[in-house]
Amino acid sequence: MPSVYDFSATTITGQEKPIADFKDKVLLVVNTASKCGLTPQFKDLEALYEKYKDQGLMVLGFPCNQFLSQDPASNEEISEFCQLNYGVSFPMFAKIDVNGDDAHPLFKHLKEAAPGLLGMNAVKWNFTKFLVDRKGNVIERYAPTTVPLDIAKDIEKLL
Repeated sequence: MPSVYDFSATTITGQEKPIADFKDKVLLVVNTASKCGLTPQFKDLEALYEKYKDQGLMVLGFPCNQFLSQDPASNEEISEFCQLNYGVSFPMFAKIDVNGDDAHPLFKHLKEAAPGLLGMNAVKWNFTKFLVDRKGNVIERYAPTTVPLDIAKDIEKLL
């Protein structure tokens, strides 16, 4: 099975970025949305990033418009929204699909490596979170409603 390091993604500003650039880091990969009831999770995701980044945590945000069109804006508008409203400083990537035929290859891998409830492969909603260890292994999938700060203990074990 491939590692998360075998993939790349386009940053929110348009540059291709190999996930291998984050090698030896603990990753929290999240599909995000700017107009969702869970959007305030950006605040907690940023708090996790600020608290643990010096120990090796990277939060990677991937905007997605597949769930009730809750992220319809352009990449530039999404970036601005996240910075202005939540002070997001962790890496954000260009808008992607996480389900279906056009799902980003990274998310296809994440879903396969950490199936959801009852073995369901699809991402259920915005703010599904995947925790990846320093070797690129997908360790856990968290439900959209899981409060990011509740993942802190799992992150600490991997740091």
